Amino acid sequence: MPLVKVGDLQMYYEVHGEGFPLLLIMGLRRNAEWWYRQILELSNHFRVIAFDNRGAGRSGKPAMDYSIPLFAADTAGLLESLEVERAHVLGVSMGGYIAQELALARPEMVAGLVLGCTSCGGDLAVYMDPVERAAFTANQGLSPEQILRKDMQIYFSDEFVAGNPEFIKQFVEISQRHYQPADAFLRQLEACNRHNTAARVEGISAPTLILSGDDDHLVPTENSLILHRLISGSRLRLFPGGRHAFFIEFYQEFSREVVEFLAACGDS
Repeated sequence: MPLVKVGDLQMYYEVHGEGFPLLLIMGLRRNAEWWYRQILELSNHFRVIAFDNRGAGRSGKPAMDYSIPLFAADTAGLLESLEVERAHVLGVSMGGYIAQELALARPEMVAGLVLGCTSCGGDLAVYMDPVERAAFTANQGLSPEQILRKDMQIYFSDEFVAGNPEFIKQFVEISQRHYQPADAFLRQLEACNRHNTAARVEGISAPTLILSGDDDHLVPTENSLILHRLISGSRLRLFPGGRHAFFIEFYQEFSREVVEFLAACGDS
């Protein structure tokens, strides 16, 4: 199990493939396991670095206040520990929050930026419908598997869920690996609630690609349109019918978009 000490934290990471580095940053609660549909293809083109954020998976879960800038500092520290001076960065959901902060705080580290199903937070952001949020967070007394199955329509289109029972079975199994303790989830969630790059995100200088499903209710799709408007020169691609885990449901198209965009960014 590859672990590296970053500040006060033991961080879990994996490296796949060779070439220019591509750092993958996962979202709230989840860990590197959720990149299982991307790593094989992306590692044919890049040296892919996937890791578990503070509070998730196999990384440390210290009892302290978490923040998105802290996660970004962890991420920069991981790259420095691996002697990576510059990389492409791909973040989804909370990972997109972290990627924004990294691109703003350490622009010299970010060659190309991909933001998936994410938001700038703050007053400009569009938030989940309160009724849907109440159902999504109504997890009292439920097992991890019951929670996942209850929320499946948040992640995938109805047609995909109905037509792919074996995939759903695999997804549930993978999602329960290295499952996050409740206290660590709450610390990550509070960090997400405080995320706000709305007044600063226009300062991102890296070439930026913004991807989202067009039916995302967890981080509503409108947030990707807002980011596209705020980040000068950014590109936007919406996936018809895609919900919050569109990058898993449409993994082939998603990976192709990422590879083509980052190849055009070069290794500078």
